[in-house]
This record gives sequence, C-alpha cells and structure tokens, in this order.
Amino acid sequence: MTITIGIAQREGTSGPIADAAATYTSTSTDRTAVALVDGMGHGADIVRLAPMLAETAARVGAVRGALAGLLSAGLLVNDPGPDAVGVLAVTRADGSAELVWAGDCRGYRWDGSGLQPLTTDHNLAAYLTRVAKDAGDVPVAALADFVGVTLGLAVPATVPFVSVPAGVTLILTTDGIHDSVGQEELEVLVHAHQDSPQDLAEALVAAARAGRDGERDDATAVVMQHR
Repeated sequence: MTITIGIAQREGTSGPIADAAATYTSTSTDRTAVALVDGMGHGADIVRLAPMLAETAARVGAVRGALAGLLSAGLLVNDPGPDAVGVLAVTRADGSAELVWAGDCRGYRWDGSGLQPLTTDHNLAAYLTRVAKDAGDVPVAALADFVGVTLGLAVPATVPFVSVPAGVTLILTTDGIHDSVGQEELEVLVHAHQDSPQDLAEALVAAARAGRDGERDDATAVVMQHR
C-alpha cells in the first residue's frame, strides 16, 4: 500500500502560528503516524512547543501506538504552562488506522461518497449541543473556547479511540478551519480535490474565513491517503 500525505497551514491574525503538524514512519514497525496540534494562545512558549508536541506524538505513535503517542506529547506540557489540543492517526499493516484526540482538533474520513466526522469536540459547546433539550436556546458558539480535555490533561480514560477502515482518505483539521467552514462546504471541497491530498489540504486552509470581528484563527489541514 502507498501512503500519500498533504499538509497546509495559514497563520492567523492574532500572532505567530501555534498550529503544528508532523508525520513519521517507523522503520521498525513500518507504521506511519500523522499528528496535528493546535496550541492555545500565541505566546513564544507555545509557538516553540507546538512543533515538539506534534513531532513527539508522531514519532512515539508510529512505534508504540496512537494512545502512547498522544499521551507522550502531553508529558511535554509544563504545569502550569502553555497547553494544546491535538489529534493523532497511526496506520496499521492492513491499511486501516487508529485515531485518538484530545480537545477540538477534528478527524474526518472520506470514502468517495460522503464525509464522516470521526471525532467529537472536547469543549463546552459540543457538550451542551449533545445534552441540551433545546440546543437552539444555548449560545454554543460562544462556548467553543472552553476546552475540557487538552494534551496536558489527557489520561487514558479521557482519550477516545476510533478505528478507521482501510481504503479511505483521512482528514485532520484545526478549529481555524472547521469552525468557519460548514460540513456541506467541507464535503464539496473534499469531493473536488479527493485525488490529491496536497491540493485538498491547501483548499481546506484557503476556505477558512475570518470571524465577525475580522480576526482569523490559525488554520492547518493534514490529509492522508493509505491505498
């Protein structure tokens, strides 16, 4: 099987980019890991730390598995100190993959006919959307920044695991993309660029919009095909 990966980033308007992505293929396991990290804030510490978190998650994940990779990245987060959220996918020999996450980075799968979300945001907005009797009365968008699980807080019991079947395209995004681009528009972009992971990653980043205040978040997309 051949693995093709595309990565694209665009810095937001609030300061130096604190998103980071990394890929790594282990020569001992022949597994490939792709990690996406979204640092909280734009201070010098998190801007420097975010690439280390992504690299650690990918390198450990490719050897020890997805959960070990994500938790190892969390060990690099100081207490107190800058924190981050992230998602990590690691391939298996049969072409499938395992995916774990902490926070509100997202994973999607594309099978050629539909775009399926694989993750659920670990924030107050997502929680209230799920449990509120009338979600229309809850200002969920204003609560998206209240993240309940981060890399620094992650433990095995709070890190969900999803098995991704073989033969699909895996798409990872930071909230700078999926908070401003709706599911239907995402699906149109994926359909249009499904044959080129790099073109798709660039299209997703280009589609990210500014908020009503004119500010634009960092935007990063990682696309992996394992076929």
